[in-house]
Amino acid sequence: MTKNDTSRKPTPKEIKSCPELYVLALNDTINVFSGKWKFAILSSITFGKQRYTDIQNNIPKITPRMLSKELKDLEMNGMITRIVHNTIPVIIEYKLTKSGESIKEVIEKMVDWGITHRKQFFENYDYSKIDYKHK
Repeated sequence: MTKNDTSRKPTPKEIKSCPELYVLALNDTINVFSGKWKFAILSSITFGKQRYTDIQNNIPKITPRMLSKELKDLEMNGMITRIVHNTIPVIIEYKLTKSGESIKEVIEKMVDWGITHRKQFFENYDYSKIDYKHK
């Protein structure tokens, strides 16, 4: 498939063999997940439907404004669904879409890597370089 051939969609194999399409696909992924909080929000929702306050309680230091913005972005990008229950008071829940469910395996791999990295980092960290004296 050539760069200018727009008559059909490229196959995953063709994308992976074309540097320009490969980078484009990676950039699409980065655009959906860019930001400090998106993976944390998705990770919280991987445990099942979550209300706004549940998500906020699961993610220390996220501000309400930032959580609202990131939830809207994730919904716009088709990663989560916002469910509004017609109750008094109104209950709003968030759940992963099919596309959001597909990222769970990636999140699991990232968590595994993070656990291993943190363990290795602290095992190999040279604490003697820290100057504990306050000046």
